[in-house]
Amino acid sequence: MTSTIFPMSTPSTDPSAIAAALVDLLDLREIEPVGDAPAVAAYEGDSSPQPGGHVFGGQVMGQAVTAVGRTVPPGRRIHSMYSYFLAPGDPHHPIRFQVDALRDGGSFSVRRVLAIQPDDREEGGERTILAMTASFQEEQEGLEHQERAPEAPDPEGLPTTAQALAGIDHPVARYWATQRPIDIRHVTDPIYLQPDAAGGESQMVWMRALAPIQAEPLAHDAILAFASDYTPFEPILRRQGLSWITPGLRMATINHAIWWHQHVDANEWLLYVQRSPSASGGRGLTHGQMFDRAGNLVATVTQEGMIRVKPAAG
Repeated sequence: MTSTIFPMSTPSTDPSAIAAALVDLLDLREIEPVGDAPAVAAYEGDSSPQPGGHVFGGQVMGQAVTAVGRTVPPGRRIHSMYSYFLAPGDPHHPIRFQVDALRDGGSFSVRRVLAIQPDDREEGGERTILAMTASFQEEQEGLEHQERAPEAPDPEGLPTTAQALAGIDHPVARYWATQRPIDIRHVTDPIYLQPDAAGGESQMVWMRALAPIQAEPLAHDAILAFASDYTPFEPILRRQGLSWITPGLRMATINHAIWWHQHVDANEWLLYVQRSPSASGGRGLTHGQMFDRAGNLVATVTQEGMIRVKPAAG
């Protein structure tokens, strides 16, 4: 596995290279477990640079999905995961993923993984930046029903992020327009630069890998986890009449859960339908459903985040 850390001064703008770098980013090196904590395996991964110098939460979740997925019996795929974000990640340090086997039953396997980095505040110290529990299941027959996708225009006719941000000379806008490995197209008007004039309570976005990828099924599950973390704050911003550039806006993910109902191909479009049922106490909750192009419900996502607007200095 090659490093995916590109110099921010000379980033690649080729979609195929960016998509391939995502697959490489979610791949991990196997290492020896460290410390006294029980672990069935340990892995290490790098980080992709982000504006602001932080590690994207979706990256850590995607890498954690890879780590736990490599420790289960063949034929079992992830059907649910729950993550707590405990501390911001430092892109200058590799991330160690220590996996603990909680259960291997006749049909299900449960794993816990901790994402750990060196703590520069203390000599030889470490800190856990994410804790995830995930469950895997063998493919089985059973009862079936599902909600269907709402009506939405085809993604091919919607503006890309680059088109939505054309002419904006800002590091974050340039990154979103040219560097994100997921192609995101808003059905509802994007709120990158201005609030939702209609004060909407929900939104829909189409998303898929920026360019075709070839990867094992586990990588596609990891990419879904990665992509699911891009837009969950937006329904909260819409309901509150805010945009991504609202002065004093501060946001951070607290916890994030995904249920896979069907497994997907990251090369195919997914319709991500999102709403925010609640915001209180400096926290906001969002609920999302992902549908494939045929209208099948393939995943459900729930996220709670810290969201605050610092008053302007008077």
